[in-house]
Amino acid sequence: MASVLTEGLVREGIETTLFATGDSVTEAKLESVCERPLGEYPADAKVAECLHISNLMERASEFDVIHNHFDFLPLTFSGLIDTPVLTTIHGFSSREIIPVFKKYNARSHYVSISNSDRSDDLTYLDTVYNGLDEQQFEFGKGNGDYLLYFGRIHPHKGAYEAIQIAIR
Repeated sequence: MASVLTEGLVREGIETTLFATGDSVTEAKLESVCERPLGEYPADAKVAECLHISNLMERASEFDVIHNHFDFLPLTFSGLIDTPVLTTIHGFSSREIIPVFKKYNARSHYVSISNSDRSDDLTYLDTVYNGLDEQQFEFGKGNGDYLLYFGRIHPHKGAYEAIQIAIR
C-alpha cells in the first residue's frame, strides 16, 4: 500500500522520499538504515526501529509533510519538529495504544483506512481505503493449490475466514 502511494506521487511529479528498507524497489528517493525488513532483525528490532525513525525525524525540516505509516511511535517525536505529520492509522494492535494517538490528537492529522476501524477518541481528516495496483496481480481460475492472503495477520482481518472459504 505504501509502495502504491509512493509510486503514484512520483508519477504525478511530486518529489518524494521513501524511508524504508534498503531492498525496497521505488522510483522515489530511497532512504534506509536497514538493508532488510525489520522483522529480519529479531534481536535488534527496537534498535532498527529507533534508527529508522530518528533518520527521518532528524531530517524533518527537509520535507513539506511527513506521511507516517509506522504506527504511533513517530508521533512521540512530532512535538520536536515543525513539519506537519499525517498519520494513516492502519488499525489498533490493541486498545492500549490509543492514549498515544489521543495525546497527539490536537497537533497531528489522522486518516483511517475504514470507517469502522476508528476510535471515537480521535479526530480524523478522512478515510482513505488502502489501494492496490491491480496490474501487479493476476486473478486465477481457482485451480491452483495455494491461497494468497494479503494483509496483516490479526483476528479482525479475516485470515481464518479466508482460509475456510478457500478450503470449501
